[in-house]
Amino acid sequence: MPEAKTPRRNRSRAVRSLVALTATAAVGATAACGNSADQVPSLGYAIDNVVTTYNGNTVDGAATGAVQALGRVLTGMSYTGPSGSPVADTDFGTASVLPGDVFTVQYRLNPSAVYSDGVPVSCDDLVLAWAAGSGRFTRPGDGGAPVSLFASATRAGYADIDRVDCQPGSKDATVVFKPGRGFLDWRSLFGATEVMPAHVAAQAAGVPDLVGAVRSGDGDAVARIADFWNSGWSLTPGELDLARFPSSGPYRIDSYTEDDGLVLVENERWWGNKPATSRIVVWPKGTDVQSRIADGDVEVVDIGAGSIGGLDLGGFEVTDEPSRSLEQLVLATRGTLGSVDARRALALCLPRQQLFDELGHPGFDRPVGLGSGVVDSRMTAPDTLFYTSAVAAEGGIYTDPDIPGAVAARERAGQPNLTVRVGYLGPDDRRARTVQMIAASCAPAGITVEDASSPIFSPTALGAGQVDAVLAGTASAAGTAGTAAETDAAYALHSGNGTNFGGFANGRLDRIIDQLAVDASLSARMSLSGEAEAILWDDMPTVPLFDQPRTTAHTSGMHAVVPNPTRSGAGWNMDRWILLR
Repeated sequence: MPEAKTPRRNRSRAVRSLVALTATAAVGATAACGNSADQVPSLGYAIDNVVTTYNGNTVDGAATGAVQALGRVLTGMSYTGPSGSPVADTDFGTASVLPGDVFTVQYRLNPSAVYSDGVPVSCDDLVLAWAAGSGRFTRPGDGGAPVSLFASATRAGYADIDRVDCQPGSKDATVVFKPGRGFLDWRSLFGATEVMPAHVAAQAAGVPDLVGAVRSGDGDAVARIADFWNSGWSLTPGELDLARFPSSGPYRIDSYTEDDGLVLVENERWWGNKPATSRIVVWPKGTDVQSRIADGDVEVVDIGAGSIGGLDLGGFEVTDEPSRSLEQLVLATRGTLGSVDARRALALCLPRQQLFDELGHPGFDRPVGLGSGVVDSRMTAPDTLFYTSAVAAEGGIYTDPDIPGAVAARERAGQPNLTVRVGYLGPDDRRARTVQMIAASCAPAGITVEDASSPIFSPTALGAGQVDAVLAGTASAAGTAGTAAETDAAYALHSGNGTNFGGFANGRLDRIIDQLAVDASLSARMSLSGEAEAILWDDMPTVPLFDQPRTTAHTSGMHAVVPNPTRSGAGWNMDRWILLR
């Protein structure tokens, strides 16, 4: 392969945003005239997560690469931009806050918006998204406790909505929040990959009026809709019924096989700007990326830094940078680590500083902010105003191994020996090395750490008792994750939330998270953030390590590939990518 034309480099977030705007405008002008003869007609995009579902909003789906792969297939009111903040997608619709005592948002969908199967995008789709995330539709569970019909990954924001006023089939919806629950991060609601095609779910469930069923609380009808929403959008290579996967974006799914990847092609019914390249092939985790690059099948790579050992990216322009995803250990709160002392014992033997030094900042050195050192907060990012006060509770106790302290905590837990199985989606060289380093550090404390990775690993294994800890990013995601807001990270620690895989519950922390979701007061947020971390360091449901480093690479000659170190990943603007021969 030819040598790279530019060295490995890292851009500031502000510069990346400028690059995105400039490249998008330039490529948009080129694409408007159609593909030129010297343009490569198909591009390959390799990611570091599996793609097993069209619905990334379920508990299982949220941990997959659905958002990373499908952000320009299932569009929404916004997408997460490179800065980590939601960016309005006016191709899909517009949103405006209405005056009044109760927080209310009016949504107007683009009159031209239509799914690739010809069915118009409507407020029915917003009603389904709200119903799934609201948590209000339940059935009796074991012991009589209510269990949500929808296996939703998160209730953040959606549980604060009182109702969605929608006339079936209309392009307008009025979303009325509960009194006092004006969700601060409301612009992220109904975002890319969150708005699923309601007509598909309704048809599969045999419910002719989805909006009416939700409005009336028809338990039987909603249960059938939920059953499909939970599992009806599975993506299994070689077994797709394409009628179940209509697109609302510039690309639609054409095929999915293990040999040929997930093939996205131009959606002929897309009402916005024509995609610059008509075909994108997504290569999910499990792909031999090096071989695919050698064969000319991959032009863009978006992976955790160091996750593929020895990967040769010669001829590619490479950016390594810290991301909005927090690399962490999510601990079980039952079984081996059921006691606080057992979890503290593990935390006390962790070589957190060593892990950051060796694995946390490859190719970059940041003096402050993201990627600058060991992270001591689960909910407050290092580049935010309140970080210093939030992490005061850690006090340097868990930065370096304290073997005598770990032994004492293990003995208080009543465990002569402690074995901790750490699961993660493999293969992943960086995470394998993380587990090796933890095992070596904890062995003198009588704590055996075992690697329980698997190519089909899901963080639901934690609740099932199959592992004792999950090594992953924000909200236990294996690949891209996180935003500039604390929403995803915080709700992954809220009792009853789908992404709370460890089953942690603390009533005071729940109330803090609920208040942070709606309280914009700086003084209140500072105080609450500090109190939250004090609780978390005391109860130890997770152990933060460092801001997950990401590698974005593209072959020389590519235009408009802009790194996005958030939940969206580099594919956030794949419809603007273009490669000239």
